Amino acid sequence: QVQLVESGGGLVQPGGSLRLSCAASGSIFGFNLMGWYRQAPGKQRDLVATITSGGTTNYADSVKGRFSISRENAKNTVDLQMNSLKPEDTADYFCLAVGGRSGLNYWGKGTLVTVSS
Repeated sequence: QVQLVESGGGLVQPGGSLRLSCAASGSIFGFNLMGWYRQAPGKQRDLVATITSGGTTNYADSVKGRFSISRENAKNTVDLQMNSLKPEDTADYFCLAVGGRSGLNYWGKGTLVTVSS
């Protein structure tokens, strides 16, 4: 059974930084794509950043230059370093992992990031 556990959310002032971490387990074939999405109240879930097992990254335009995604394939972990945070970054952040053979999407339960003074 695949499980994703996120950590690192919280309250931060505008301009501050947070680091989100996600640990995935339960797939003997590992995970192809891993990444982060976010969902603000009343809005749809949107891409933040993804990274392939080969290290290719993709970022939403709104976070380019501020956020950085990284992963450790051996540990099946993916991190999101968020700098220069803005109030509009406030959302629930969800970890995504795509099964290595199945191609199925697995989601974490989410971690709340609040950017406010």
